[in-house]
Order: sequence, then structure tokens, then C-alpha cells
Amino acid sequence: MVDKKTASFVQALCMGRIEEEIVLPYPQMKPAEKETLRQVLSAVNQLLTPRERDFRAWDVKGEMPREFVQELKEFGLFGLVIPEEHGGLGFGAAAYSRALQEISRHDASVALTVGAHSSIGMRGLLLFGTDAQKKKYMPKLATGEMIAAFCLTEPGAGSDAAAVRTTAVRQGDHWILNGDKLWITNGGIADFFTVFAKTPEVQKNGKAQMTAFIVTRDMPGVSAGPHEDKMGIRASSTTTVHFEDVKVPAENVLGELGMGFKTAMRILNSGRTGLGGGCVGGMKKLIGLAAKQARERKQFGQPISDFGLVKQKMGEMVVDCYASEAVVGLVAGLIDQSYQEYAVEAAISKVFATEALWRTADEALQIAGGNGYMREFPYERVVRDSRINRIFEGTNDILRLFIALTAMADVATELKELAAGLKGVLADPIKGFGVMSDYALKVATLRAPGALTDRLPDRLAEKLTWTKLHPALKPTAEQFEEATRDLAWVADRVLRRHGRKIIEKQFALRRIGDIVIDLFVLASVMSRVDAAVVSEGEEKSARELEILRVFARRARGRIRGNLRRVDVNDDELVKSLADDAFEREGYHWDLA
Repeated sequence: MVDKKTASFVQALCMGRIEEEIVLPYPQMKPAEKETLRQVLSAVNQLLTPRERDFRAWDVKGEMPREFVQELKEFGLFGLVIPEEHGGLGFGAAAYSRALQEISRHDASVALTVGAHSSIGMRGLLLFGTDAQKKKYMPKLATGEMIAAFCLTEPGAGSDAAAVRTTAVRQGDHWILNGDKLWITNGGIADFFTVFAKTPEVQKNGKAQMTAFIVTRDMPGVSAGPHEDKMGIRASSTTTVHFEDVKVPAENVLGELGMGFKTAMRILNSGRTGLGGGCVGGMKKLIGLAAKQARERKQFGQPISDFGLVKQKMGEMVVDCYASEAVVGLVAGLIDQSYQEYAVEAAISKVFATEALWRTADEALQIAGGNGYMREFPYERVVRDSRINRIFEGTNDILRLFIALTAMADVATELKELAAGLKGVLADPIKGFGVMSDYALKVATLRAPGALTDRLPDRLAEKLTWTKLHPALKPTAEQFEEATRDLAWVADRVLRRHGRKIIEKQFALRRIGDIVIDLFVLASVMSRVDAAVVSEGEEKSARELEILRVFARRARGRIRGNLRRVDVNDDELVKSLADDAFEREGYHWDLA
């Protein structure tokens, strides 16, 4: 059995192992939770369906009425993940993600208001709060009497959380908090803030460590700036939040002193299924709108839905949505099954779903033609709303590097141990023969024909193959196994070549990150389709098998391209051109 505390499907892939027990069978919600969820979805649609005109008006105005926020509270939408003993619904990750999906089908600003509260705003309290802290704050957070916000980003600290300048200095039985936080979702309406600050009294290697604090609006010195005028998600509240000599009680430390960075990352990882679910909801809405538009709009005497290029757009949108839902659902299932190592998988779900929504929004607007560009229709608003998803809760650029580096962590460890073992080989060649560990033997045969069955010991070969998938998925399984072997080989090769300098090789890391993303999303789709075939049979699952074949072919092409460009590329030329533009601060080849 796989150890749920230490197992990571993605990290195993880089070691050339397919830990199929982690992703099979595809996770399912418990019947009781499903029934509660059904009631919540019904309430969401009852509340939001009549509001379509309002959402458009609030977007133009850039403000959500407090009366409507009060309705969200009365419908219980701020208590989705709060345990029942504190007045909430106690949803797990899967049910919560599905609820956010339904809200997002109506409006992104509403989904963000609810999601920022539950996904990150009060998530730290749920994960790290003491019993006393939970008893004090959770009942009010469940009813929405207190709305929560997550305060990490600063003017000089976005992706680089270590650059936080807000400070908290111990003074008797309080901490004195000073600093400014930027672009805080719910900043203007929140009464509960999870705030991250440097604590000088907690040092590591001569540097002050970050700590998380619970701060409430009624503490003297807490204030919010004006509502930000944004490109998208305009009706949601986004403000600066200021802390000036705020006296925070010592009992409001959240988690351990000096462990704020890990606290922040755990919160973001845990909450990413909410954002992923929101993206899936947006895609489903767009597919419905675009399909109706394509059937009704006629050009050259026939509906544009008859045209091949429009069919291509719609088909790709369906594949993107199905794959996004599969990966978000699988990650939520890992969380609900108490897996502890899911950070890289959660990051993949965020990157893939946010970019899939962006492609879907763009193509849906294209299908709508001129109508798509008009404010009267929802397409342009969804395009504006969806752009932020690739930036907040970890930019996709930074997350790609994180995905690659985290995925290769075990490979780096093995190489380090192997190097240490080889130190005495020349002095004692006889002993050196024993240094060829399982890892070294596996890598030595990864690229050889027939290596999986002919040359690798059974104990290694059995982890490089799928054994539990339905036979209908065999062609895709074989493709996956080949790609896994290639990934393990290239991860080993890149790490041997660059060593500690790998962190500077962002082009190579991005390629490996993209390979890893494609493989994990493909595994998620395989798991979901396998469950459908096992449950419904091949005939009834024919469309889902088609989705799998399309996605697998697309992924195979991308993976092969990324593998080729690890060695043969124009990276240095691109960097040279970029340096020239930076130096000149612009483009300088005007024709006239």
C-alpha cells in the first residue's frame, strides 16, 4: 500500500515509477455529502439565476452591493468548509470545489468573494488554529458575520513571499504589527485577516522569519484603502490593507512562530481546488453559450456550427473542460483521502485549469464574433474576469518552476546519495560494483529498447507499467509508460548536467514542468475515463474515450516537443534579444 503521508504521484514519475494506487480508482464523494451538496447547488441557482442583469451592472459600476453580500451570508455560502460543530457545512475539498464551480457559472466576482473567504482567508484557521481560536472565530466566519481575507502580498513582495516587509515585534503579551498589504481580495468587507509578517525575534541564518497572525478589523490601527479599479472581477472587493502599531494578542499567533512561509504555502495548496472548480464552472458556462450561439448564428446560408473550424474550437473546449474537471477532482480526492504530499499536484491543477479557462473564454468570444466584443453579452466580461486567474494564488510562471523543481526533488536526492557512494570507487574497485543502486540501474536502462521488460529487475519494471486500468485504455497506458520513461531520463540528465545551478535554468525547468503537467493531467483523465468505462461500459463511455484519445495525442505532441528542445533550442538567442530590449528599453527596428 502507498503511504498517504509521503506519497506523491508526480515525484514518483520523475523516478520512473507509476504509483497507480494513488490515482486509481477515481475518487468519489460520500453519499451523505453528495446529498448536502445537491441542496447547496439548488440554493445557489435559486439565488443567482435571476441576477444576470445585476452582475453586468455591478461589473460596470465596479461594486457589489452590501445588501447582496448579506444575501450570500443568509444562504450560508461563507460556511461551506467550516466544520459542522462550528455552524458550517463541513465540506471536503471535492464538495467545496463543486460548489465554487456552480457559483462561477453565474459570476466570477461572486465566486471570488466566497472563495477568497474559504479557500485562503480563513483556511489557516482551519488548518493551524488552536481549539480556542476556532471556538472564538469559526461560528462568526460560518455565518458571514465575519468575512475573511488573506494578507500576504505587498508592494515589493508578490511571488517572492520572502521579501515581506511587514513586521511584528513582541511587546509583553502582544505583538506590535506594522506594514501594508496590497491587492487584498475582500479587503474592504473583511473583519478577519490572516496576516503574514516578519518576526525579528525568530531568526534563521541571521534572517528574521515570517509568522502568521489572526488580526481583526476592530483592532485599533487596522484600515483599508479605496476599492481598486480593476480590469476584471470588478465587483469583488480588492483594496490595500494597512496596519499601524496594531496590538495583536499573543494568542492570535496562527501556527508556529517563524513558520509563516510554510503556513502560507500550505494554505495556498489546500485552497487551490476552489480556484480550479471556479475555472471549470466558467468553462461549462462558456461551452453552453458558445454552442447555442454557433447553432443560431448563420453565415453563407448555414449555421456556423456546421463549419469545421468552429467544430474544432468547440471540440477543444470540451476536451479542456473535461481534463480540467478531471485533474481538479483528482487533487480534491487526494486531499479528502488525507494525502499529505499534494503540493505539486495542486499547483498543476491550478496552472492547467486557469490556462484552459483562458483558452475557452478566448475561443467562445471568437465564435460569438462581434457580439462577443459587446458588453451586452457576457463573453467580454468572462475574458476580463478570467485573466487574473493565471496571476493570483501563485503566478503560473513561478508555479511551473515550482512544479519542475519539486517533481525532481527525489531524483536530486538519489543523485546526491549515489555521488557520495561513488567517492571510494577508485580506491576500492571491488566495493564499487555494489554502488549501482536500483536507481542507477534503472537510469542506465531507461533509454534502451526493451528495458522495461528485458533488462530491469521485476521489482523496478512493475512500477513502470499500469496494471489496473481497463483494457480499453491500453494504448494510452502504453503511451504514458513511454513518456514516464522519457521524463525520468531527462530529469536525471538535466540534474547531472546542471547540479545546483538547475534553479537558474528556467527554460529547461519550464519544459520539464510542462511535461509533468501533461502527464499528471493525462493520468487524471485516464483515471476518470477508467471509472466511467468500469461503471457504464465501453459503449456508453464512447465519448469519454474519444476525449481521452484527443487529449493523449495532444499531450504526446507537446511532450515530444519539450523533450527535443531540452538540447536543441534557441534559448540563448531569445535571451540575447531580450537583453537588448531591456538595455534599450524598447524595440528599435522601425521601418521608417
